Amino acid sequence: MGKKNVNVEELAHIVAKGMQEKKAQNIEILDLRKVKNAVTDFFVICTASSDTQLDAVKDSVEKEVKDTVGEKPWATEGKGSDGWALLDYVTVVAHVFLPKKREFYALEELWGDAKVFKLPTE
Repeated sequence: MGKKNVNVEELAHIVAKGMQEKKAQNIEILDLRKVKNAVTDFFVICTASSDTQLDAVKDSVEKEVKDTVGEKPWATEGKGSDGWALLDYVTVVAHVFLPKKREFYALEELWGDAKVFKLPTE
């Protein structure tokens, strides 16, 4: 499939859709565009309930973005056994956490000036 041009906000929602496909919980999109010294435009954060689900969510995000936009992440880090994973699409960074790691990193608090959109989960 050819590359589809999407704006950064659409890319954040495509990432979130990949998370929803594997039933990730507490999905939040943080808009960092007006936050001073922000490292990217959007963070998309979610929680997985197990190592296996974390890896499945990470793979689902990669597939959703590749299939929709034709892009691979610029960088990836972490996996289920680490308790977290990150997919860096430069303007959008996806974070998948196990509950204790999400609490530890507390990105929502660290970037408290960001506009937050909570997505519904089943």
